[in-house]
Amino acid sequence: MHYSMLYCRYFLGIVSDTFAHLSNGSESADAQPGVQTLAEQPEIIFLGTGTSEGIPRVSCLTNPEKKCPVCSKAVEPGSKNKRLNTSILISHPRPSGRCNILIDAGKFFYHSALRWFPSYGIRTIDAVIITHSHADAIGGLDDLRDWTNNVQLHIPIYVAPRDFEVMKKTHYYLVDTSVIIPGAAVSELEFKIIHEEPFQVHDLKITPLPVWHGSGYRSLGFRFGDICYISDVSEIPEETYPLLKDCEILIMDALRPDRSSSTHFGLPRALEEVRKIQPKRTLFTGMMHLMDHEKVNEGLIKLMDTEGLDVQLSYDGLRVPITL
Repeated sequence: MHYSMLYCRYFLGIVSDTFAHLSNGSESADAQPGVQTLAEQPEIIFLGTGTSEGIPRVSCLTNPEKKCPVCSKAVEPGSKNKRLNTSILISHPRPSGRCNILIDAGKFFYHSALRWFPSYGIRTIDAVIITHSHADAIGGLDDLRDWTNNVQLHIPIYVAPRDFEVMKKTHYYLVDTSVIIPGAAVSELEFKIIHEEPFQVHDLKITPLPVWHGSGYRSLGFRFGDICYISDVSEIPEETYPLLKDCEILIMDALRPDRSSSTHFGLPRALEEVRKIQPKRTLFTGMMHLMDHEKVNEGLIKLMDTEGLDVQLSYDGLRVPITL
């Protein structure tokens, strides 16, 4: 198929997906009648499960000589191979109303919010927690202006010191608002410095899970209740393993099907870690375009019979009920 037709299918897919969810609501590509409002119990919503450039890749859609199977599937409306930057929303009830805590706001965050917030009845963002300072984790901070200009007064941003130093350069006008031209409307953010020790976000205890994201580069996973989220990891330090004990749901980085990279677990290494950590359930995230959702999951489901491992790939829009 000519790549211009693939472009048309991709952008039509974005439009049709967005309006289908606005009108119908869904957990994923499987639409249910009516907008699906948030459940009474706590839940995780996967806003993005892909790499920094997302899936599909432009370079794949424009390649006239070689067809990329996963990117070609990703242009179809409702495809679980369509993936934006890794991010989750923790939504849980409290006496004053639901609390919505976002982990990471990458460069595709606004697209994810446009697709999932209306259909799942999400309006406010009560806090943002940052895993690290790469563009796929902080590139969407400026887009939070839509909330602080129109929905709420401000948003607290929980960030480690080293990542805050990066933000002072990449998002200097959000950190030091005195440089803003009078009358300009930008995100009203309250930066809260966190360290590698537990902290509170409203009434929820968050425990950092320090990991390596490439040689010498620290990234943070987070534990809340018995759920552990590690989106960007190449090595887990020994001192972090005790923090993963008795994990009910593990959400872990798994970039590609064959091997790890210098900055991310591949599927074989991720499975090794699952066997070591022994969570009750594992959902992989951060998949590149070599990871076909259906095909990889067909192989993973067999591990339940052979090893008793409950492991699957996650997908954008997935909702998972949890206990906090």
